[in-house]
Amino acid sequence: MVAPLSINITENAASHVRDFTRKMEGEEVSLRVAVKGGGCSGLTYDLAVDDVARDTDKVIEQHGVSIMIDKKSYIFLAGTVLDYSGGLNGKGFVFSNPNAKTTCGCGTSFSV
Repeated sequence: MVAPLSINITENAASHVRDFTRKMEGEEVSLRVAVKGGGCSGLTYDLAVDDVARDTDKVIEQHGVSIMIDKKSYIFLAGTVLDYSGGLNGKGFVFSNPNAKTTCGCGTSFSV
């Protein structure tokens, strides 16, 4: 199955990004999403608040949040859905990445 060439953020995750950055609905919020080497499976997700897009970034806007992804990371993230979980196993952002062949037990790292 070919992953769609987009990254999606759920409305729930977008709301938590705005809460985290203390921005109100209607104000521009930007989140940098990247993949870096590390973690027990080889690659790890990296999230940061950033308000400056680079010329080489892929920028996706959904639910009042701009997601900025560098081209190298975008290859690993195409088709990913970013959500937020407040469940019993801990609160935090959750990546549903169709490109990940394996993930670690805590879900913070993956391999392709």
